[in-house]
Amino acid sequence: MTKNHWIALTEESIIFLSIFKWVILSAIIGGIVGSATAGFLLLLHFFTDFSSQFNHYYYVLPVAMFLCVVLIKYVSPDSAGHGTEKVICAVHKRDGLIRLRVVPIKLVTTILTIASGGSAGKEGPCAQIGAALASSFSNLFSFSKQDRKKFVICGISAGFAAVFGTPIAGAIFGVEVLFVGTLMYDVLLPSFVAGMVSYQVAASWGVIYEYMPISLSVLPEFSPSLFLKVVVAGIFFGLVSILFIELMKMTEKNVNKVRIWEPLKAAIGGVLLVGIALIFSTDYLNLGLPVINLALRGEHVAWYAFVLKIVTTCITLGFGGSGGVLTPIFFIGATAGSFFASLFALNTVMFSAFGVVGLLAGAANTPISASILAVELFGPSIAPYATIVCVVSFLMTGFRSVYPSQIMGATKSQSLCVEKGEEIETAEHHIGYRTRKIMVSWRVVSRQIISKISHFFSPKP
Repeated sequence: MTKNHWIALTEESIIFLSIFKWVILSAIIGGIVGSATAGFLLLLHFFTDFSSQFNHYYYVLPVAMFLCVVLIKYVSPDSAGHGTEKVICAVHKRDGLIRLRVVPIKLVTTILTIASGGSAGKEGPCAQIGAALASSFSNLFSFSKQDRKKFVICGISAGFAAVFGTPIAGAIFGVEVLFVGTLMYDVLLPSFVAGMVSYQVAASWGVIYEYMPISLSVLPEFSPSLFLKVVVAGIFFGLVSILFIELMKMTEKNVNKVRIWEPLKAAIGGVLLVGIALIFSTDYLNLGLPVINLALRGEHVAWYAFVLKIVTTCITLGFGGSGGVLTPIFFIGATAGSFFASLFALNTVMFSAFGVVGLLAGAANTPISASILAVELFGPSIAPYATIVCVVSFLMTGFRSVYPSQIMGATKSQSLCVEKGEEIETAEHHIGYRTRKIMVSWRVVSRQIISKISHFFSPKP
């Protein structure tokens, strides 16, 4: 054999061994995370069902949020926040190092928050618990820092897949959420394997998933008019994403300015949530799954439902409650889609489904995983329309995210300069400054154009 043949053979052998290694290891991670996620979901379901037996169960919210912040502040500060954001930060800044004590504290505080009525999601804690278990597995067997980062990303994917029963979208989410506009192809295979195994293991433990395929009879035939409405819907969902992101940031900023003991602030947040429930309804507390299902069945929901859900989620997470943001995003998207459809006399079922995935694409900067999620949740017939909605919403949101630790991998517009490799929170500040400079230059140019036109049409002496 020639030297080139030996080189080719060696290359293929290395690739084969790498594939074999990561299929085995990521399957192990998927099994661990799937079991842990199943345990969390079953416990959450049990305690949520138990608390809902009492008419005024949400009265305990101030105490529950107080206890959550005490546990997080004095036992595991790494457990603060809504889960996925902390994992993204750990991957980018600490080579995927996450302490194992995050697992029990995140599990307890999230169940306390949601079962007592806090408006939060279940995917963020599962992603953080999965990532912490994956990180600990890597440390136990002394893997390299680079391998540990891959394990943590597999933990994110496995957690997402097991929570929603969407292994493909979960796998893509794990490799898409870390960077804006870039996929981590080197983690694609482990992520897929971990997501698939995690989903199957969670299902075998008794976790039940609900899917709502939209029949072809609900979807109208393609037309230029429908295409335009879908694009406008994407713009609308992008604007709703901006509203949610900005209110989240504003709430957190203003709460941090209040100089009182943090557990006491959390109790005040609980009181505010109790007030909202008494004035409006308990529909905007907890996960909000019944309202999501109403919207996706085309039944009536309050036109302001998405606004109130934004408010209750911002209060819950801003004041120190524990939980994720994606389930609230699904609620906001479904009800915003219902509102949009009612405004223009459109199909409520179809646009509520668009809202679920459109808000995910815009708020989390994950258009590909959101598009795949549409197929897994609602069936393949919705895919062409949902993809347009997701991409438009993603672009419309600009350089904002519910995960400010995301790294800029690409720009969304050539007219906006952004340094790749910056965190999205820092990049947004730079963009704001550059945008002002662009606006000033455009004003100068427009004045010159107007002056030339005026001079051309002015009467000659």
